[in-house]
Amino acid sequence: MGELSVRREAPIAPVRREWDPFRAMRSLLDWDPFREVSPAMMPSRLSEFDPAFELKEVPTGFALRADMPGVKEQDLEVNLTGNRLSVKGKRESETKEEKEGTFYVYERTYGSFSRTFTLPGEIDGTKIRAELKDGVLMIDLPKRPEALAQKIPIKGAPPKG
Repeated sequence: MGELSVRREAPIAPVRREWDPFRAMRSLLDWDPFREVSPAMMPSRLSEFDPAFELKEVPTGFALRADMPGVKEQDLEVNLTGNRLSVKGKRESETKEEKEGTFYVYERTYGSFSRTFTLPGEIDGTKIRAELKDGVLMIDLPKRPEALAQKIPIKGAPPKG
């Protein structure tokens, strides 16, 4: 192993500042009590699977996309009740037990999830399409024809003669 040199410098004398109430207030506002306990809370958060969702409105309806790596089609459930879309599912941990090797990083998560979205429009429930492909759940939710924007022709007034 190469040599490691350590350089120590003389300590710098602290600079004395006047008390500034605004600086004190800023430091109090920057304090986050949850940051103090976050290492204790982290393991429980890492044990839950929480897929990322994207929902956007398009001219003909809504398009939902969700990252679902490792989720099987039979482990997903999609329901529409009125204008509320629910997506439930689970990603199971791998049952293969590894007896050799040492984990240095273990960030993959497993478990159940449930998300519900309230859509701001009338959905045609008979034309919904859902597909799970390459680890991405794609749901297309078309609007009912009467909920679609319609262009209204404008008739001009007869010319004055």
